[in-house]
Amino acid sequence: MNILIVDAQGGGIGRQLVTALRQNIPEGVITAVGTNSAATAAMLKAGANNAATGENAVVVNSRRADVIIGPIGIVIADSMYGEITPKMAAAVGQSSAKKILIPINHCDNIVVGVSEFNISRLLQEVVEEVRKIA
Repeated sequence: MNILIVDAQGGGIGRQLVTALRQNIPEGVITAVGTNSAATAAMLKAGANNAATGENAVVVNSRRADVIIGPIGIVIADSMYGEITPKMAAAVGQSSAKKILIPINHCDNIVVGVSEFNISRLLQEVVEEVRKIA
């Protein structure tokens, strides 16, 4: 299974995702794409198989993924303080991959009707969803 993790800013959520998936789904091939080099480096250090940075990397790898995982902002143009470009959001949104979006209420994007879990609980739920797909 080809798993694409997209993250921005410092890559903290992406780093934690890579670690959790590596521990629980070791057969998954994880590609980490950061919107900047700090995010990419954090995910690569956590154990991603492949890593790349920037808009074109999101576009290309969204076509190849079976599953795309990241904060909900990866499908909202100009989110994450402007790090998600319209092309990135469109590439993720239009991908035929299953998308597992983490409901982070940040940067003026609020998801109502979703419980306010801590990040550890949200990551556990991500791992369970990937297991269902695998």
